[in-house]
Amino acid sequence: MPRLKAATVSGQTVRKRKRKVRDDDVTEEAALATEGQNEVVGPDGSLIEPHQPETVESTTTTVATKTHDGGKKPRRTPKKKNTSKPTLARHGSSALVETSIPWPEHFTKLAQVHRAMNMVYTFLCTRKHLATTLDNLKSTVESNLQRELVIEDVAQITALIPKAINFAYVDEAMLQINLMGSEDNLKGRRTTDFAILEPEPDKGEHKEVLLFEFVDGDLKRQVKDKKTGEPTKATTKLRNEDLKMPVYSQKQMMNLIEKRNVKFTSAVNAFLNQCAEEGLDAVEKIKEVSKVYIPVSSESRESTPGPERSLIPATIPAERKPIPEILDEIKSLEWYTGQIVPDGHRVFDPQEPVYGDLNFAMSQNLVNALYNTRNITQLYAHQAEAINNLYDGHNVIVSTSTSSGKSLIYQIPVLHQLEQEPNTRAMYIFPTKALAQDQRKSMKELLRFMPGFEEVLVETFDGDTPMSDRNYIRDEARIIFTNPDMLHITILPQEDAWRTFLQNLRFVVVDELHVYNGLFGAHMAFIMRRLRRICAAVGNRHVKFISCSATVANPEEHMKTIFGVDEVKLTDFDGSPSGRKEFVCWNTPFKDPGDPTSGRGDCMAETAKLFCQLMLRGVRAIAFCRVRKQCEALLAAVKTELTNLERTEVISRVMSYRGGYTPQDRREIEREMFEGKLCGIVATSALELGVDIGSLDAVVTVGFPYTIANLRQQSGRAGRRNKDSLSVLVGDCFPTDQHYMSNPDEIFTKPNCALQVDLENMLVLEGHVQCAAHELPINLETDTSYFGPLLPKLARERMRLDRDGFYHVNTRFLPQPSRTVAIRDTEEDHFAIIDTTNNRNVVLEELEASRAFFTLYDGGIFLHQGNTYLVKEFHPDRMLAKVELVKVDWTTQQRDYTDIDPVETQAIRRIPGSHSKAFFGPIKITQVVYGFFKIDKRRRILDAVQVDNPPIVLHSKGMWLDVPTSALQILRSRRLNIAAGIHAAEHAVLSLMPNFVISLPGDVRTECKVPEKEFLAKDSLRKRPARLTFYDAKGGANGSGISTKAFEFVDELLERY
Repeated sequence: MPRLKAATVSGQTVRKRKRKVRDDDVTEEAALATEGQNEVVGPDGSLIEPHQPETVESTTTTVATKTHDGGKKPRRTPKKKNTSKPTLARHGSSALVETSIPWPEHFTKLAQVHRAMNMVYTFLCTRKHLATTLDNLKSTVESNLQRELVIEDVAQITALIPKAINFAYVDEAMLQINLMGSEDNLKGRRTTDFAILEPEPDKGEHKEVLLFEFVDGDLKRQVKDKKTGEPTKATTKLRNEDLKMPVYSQKQMMNLIEKRNVKFTSAVNAFLNQCAEEGLDAVEKIKEVSKVYIPVSSESRESTPGPERSLIPATIPAERKPIPEILDEIKSLEWYTGQIVPDGHRVFDPQEPVYGDLNFAMSQNLVNALYNTRNITQLYAHQAEAINNLYDGHNVIVSTSTSSGKSLIYQIPVLHQLEQEPNTRAMYIFPTKALAQDQRKSMKELLRFMPGFEEVLVETFDGDTPMSDRNYIRDEARIIFTNPDMLHITILPQEDAWRTFLQNLRFVVVDELHVYNGLFGAHMAFIMRRLRRICAAVGNRHVKFISCSATVANPEEHMKTIFGVDEVKLTDFDGSPSGRKEFVCWNTPFKDPGDPTSGRGDCMAETAKLFCQLMLRGVRAIAFCRVRKQCEALLAAVKTELTNLERTEVISRVMSYRGGYTPQDRREIEREMFEGKLCGIVATSALELGVDIGSLDAVVTVGFPYTIANLRQQSGRAGRRNKDSLSVLVGDCFPTDQHYMSNPDEIFTKPNCALQVDLENMLVLEGHVQCAAHELPINLETDTSYFGPLLPKLARERMRLDRDGFYHVNTRFLPQPSRTVAIRDTEEDHFAIIDTTNNRNVVLEELEASRAFFTLYDGGIFLHQGNTYLVKEFHPDRMLAKVELVKVDWTTQQRDYTDIDPVETQAIRRIPGSHSKAFFGPIKITQVVYGFFKIDKRRRILDAVQVDNPPIVLHSKGMWLDVPTSALQILRSRRLNIAAGIHAAEHAVLSLMPNFVISLPGDVRTECKVPEKEFLAKDSLRKRPARLTFYDAKGGANGSGISTKAFEFVDELLERY
């Protein structure tokens, strides 16, 4: 029998400490921990498969309509009336599975090995803060057992409880870290003390160590009580914890040790019972099944696939199996423990196409072009209806599911009009440059098959368009593809230069109309009114507006609001075909599948497993993440999972797509996905909108997105070629996620929220009226129809009147009013992140200034395409950071605080019925990043480091309310924390604000105080009155106008509160 000492392990302590850890230290603590405890006496045994806790079987519901994209209420399979209501019961892993079979001596010895390793592991990972390699555990375990530890014993223990143990070779470099914050170092070190092992020249060799760790749960963080010095529960967030390593009580550790021991006993009992039922020798069986759990280093790994890999095709198939078969294969894998929640599997039946006819005849050239480019011989009913309405002179809004062929609705009328009148102009407005590029390509392809129109100029006009080309495009292009920003800043202010184009403008297409919501929607509404006003002034009152939107609650009303038109025709039924679609609610399992107290596992690791299984079976998939950091973390987890599955050749075929990447990189990723070179992509909501990246078979949404509409929009990206498709929502540990995991019915039945736009936001209104006056002087008689009843008062108070009765722009907006009105929360300042690995000096990406200070700091880890880069140099003054590729298994999280200070009182409102007042004025926001934590993949703090980044100072507008002295006295008399009470009141007011002011979450913010400052025994250095403070998150120093309007309604808001 091979011995453990023959294995290749490292004796290196990979996290430095002040004193060397001796075996007798661990033995002494272990002996103290086991004092007074009984031996684990197992009845006797043979081997079976590890015990699986009972799970509630998931059910599949078939739905016959396209409700997965927000359509009408689905038709459900009726439930049986006489079914009894299920009873929920908690299945704890510590509930002992009984057996009447005597334990063989072999299993009794295994229990002793497990007990010793459990005890030593717990002390090493909590008290010693060492990487728990088998080499670090070995000598102490052998001292406890009084015999040699063999690798086969560890493999057999892992086979019995495979979900509780990770036993594998890992690259030693992944564990390397220079520990700065030890138990004795309460304040951490500066980043000047930070060091990491420099990457050695690649010699083609990587040293591996054998890692052993329990993954069935972690000890809760504790800190030392200031009075008693004993470990106690942590009361602050991780990022605000004092700079010290975690401490744990002996009772806490013993509870975890005993819990694992009981779990192991239960697993052995279950194994013996199964072997007895099957008539097998348990000892021989455990030896047989444990062979696949014996770790093998990458160098000596055999090519024979293990049981998990044998179900996966050796190469990614060109033609995949049907989705139901693939799901069944995944559910048969060992790590599947019932992740599909009850009633969380829905099937949407295929839908046959419904065709319609046009009321007019298209030219043969146009018919041929449609056939040659897209094989189109008939139009769907919704396409025909919308095109007919346009032909009849109506404005049109189309609200149907994703990939239903909406683009033809605004392509055919424009091309038909061009054939009738060659001077016709059309303007296509998209919220993103990528969408505009897609539609430009599609239109040029159609024109290429229309004789006589091959040379018609169709071009994009956006910020990337070279200055040398802009005049030519303006004068010669028949169709331009642009965005709201260019229309606002360039086209409308230069009305005289664009006059010919605007006089001949017949169609304005605004795609993805649902994007223009809230504050951005208000800006877009006034931009459209300015466009209509200019067109009317140059004699063009025949512009028709076409909009396409995802399914929303109020598409017709929303289009009227955005364009300021009274007559709109709505098309909201869908005649396009769709393949069978399956929707699955997949909940991240507990760390111990039978024990809810162990907490949910790692959502990223769970998603990575599922994502890889889909890709390797030929499913072209996209995973949506909420934020950029999640996007990078998931890609890193996918690469790790592919490595574990020995499919490293697939790593290059998975990429992330998010904001921050250079335009060239984004176009390259889009092209490779469209051409089928990539089999998976991990993205933020940047790909929610209809960028054409080819057909997709599956969408995996990581955590519940911000709204039901977001989820449905993402889900609609799959199945764009009428094949069967899959959409998966992976539940994270957060309450919102778990609500929908427990109530999946709401995902399919809840209506979409109505879109809202506030046209009475004075700050937004004034900005665009001043822009309009610069384009053409304001005439109150005619222009009130564009800008509403508030225009006369605004003009008299804020504009210059001439002798002819026209109003002109206020001088403070000159010389370019449009430059002073920001229509979205974008930034011009960006930091360059330069990769200096092996002297490459290549710009990886560009990061907005507001993000840079929270992401870049000396010694921090920066993620790009799933790779980890160490920030070697950060130069705020030069707006760049130099990073170097490293191979580590930990990341960093910044520690920061934000101070919110009113600067000047510009307005005061008395609160009716009280002596209190509300104040309004400029607000100063000071953001400080003062350090960071190094955190491993299980969210455990490895180290704490201080940094000296300069503060970020921003300015906005906001309101504040001073808390009455009587309220403070009540809080004191009831021994309630004043700071916590103020903070709670601030968030309560924020939650009510949308009832009085049209706004979206995040439009207005408040001060979230650092708890460690508020709960300190000593006085804080920053003295300020007890007050509730709110400020605009967008709009720069002038704010967005939302807090201004909230200030106007503050008495009603507080009355509701």
